[in-house]
Amino acid sequence: MKKLVIVLGLAVTGLTACNNFDKGEGDMLYKIHTDKSGETIKEGDFVAFKAIEKTEGDSVLYSSYDYDRPSLLVKEKSVFKGDLFAALGLLSEGDSATFKINIDSMVQKMGRPQPSDTTKKYLVYTIKIDKVIPKGSLNDSLFRGKIDEFLKAEMEQAKTAEVAKVKAYVSSKSLKPKVTASGLNYVVSKEGNGAKANLGDTVVVNYTGMFLSGKVFDSSLPDVAKKNGTFNPQRPYEPLKLPVGMGGSIPGFEEGLMLLNKGTKATLILPSKLAYGEQGNQGIPPFSPLVFEVDVVNIIPGTAPVAAAAPKQ
Repeated sequence: MKKLVIVLGLAVTGLTACNNFDKGEGDMLYKIHTDKSGETIKEGDFVAFKAIEKTEGDSVLYSSYDYDRPSLLVKEKSVFKGDLFAALGLLSEGDSATFKINIDSMVQKMGRPQPSDTTKKYLVYTIKIDKVIPKGSLNDSLFRGKIDEFLKAEMEQAKTAEVAKVKAYVSSKSLKPKVTASGLNYVVSKEGNGAKANLGDTVVVNYTGMFLSGKVFDSSLPDVAKKNGTFNPQRPYEPLKLPVGMGGSIPGFEEGLMLLNKGTKATLILPSKLAYGEQGNQGIPPFSPLVFEVDVVNIIPGTAPVAAAAPKQ
């Protein structure tokens, strides 16, 4: 969508939509699940919310829960009657609801791509409002200051919770990882019988990168990319060739590859300090631990002249 810019921030549990909907403006249908007291969201207000976007056939197109962050935006004027901005205008802080928004109107008025897996009339949005910062009569500087204060607190919370999240992930998968001095966790699922890479050797590796939620953000395998909605017909799908120790990838990925023999399959669990850290990366929020499933296909001795790009979305 052109107007509804979603930025990633903090999340908790999901919500279940109900089948009994009320009629809103335009073609909008809605069902309020939780109705707290308070001022409804106005144009110009800052909003942090959890969101799931689905087709009417329950195919999930987007979920902020995948990233363990809420979505963030400043409410704008509606582009058409019954759009998502109008939907947010029915809610206040603490509210939750499910909305059905007309697909054709979103495509025609907002330039949203037509979903390929539905012929139905609506897209379904389940939304829970975490925080509203009213613009009101605040000047831009004071308003921006309140937003920055909120984002700083959210960032600190994400940073503080990271260690516990990694431990919970390891426990939920019943993993028994080895832990390096840097904090990298790794589990070998298939031990290879080849040599390990030395500094400057090129490791040829298939990989799949995901969040702790299991949401895949990148893969060198076309079948995995297609299954998880990340397939890009413009890119080649083949093993990554990475000269290790040359700074061509994120630190935890390179460290992990140098621990593995040719032919090894393993899971690497990277704390954010070994991944994209406090800055994050395109599609990867700050302080996000990452998981990589890797398969070391080959190790080519010698220093490659040009370092390869980091695996990323």
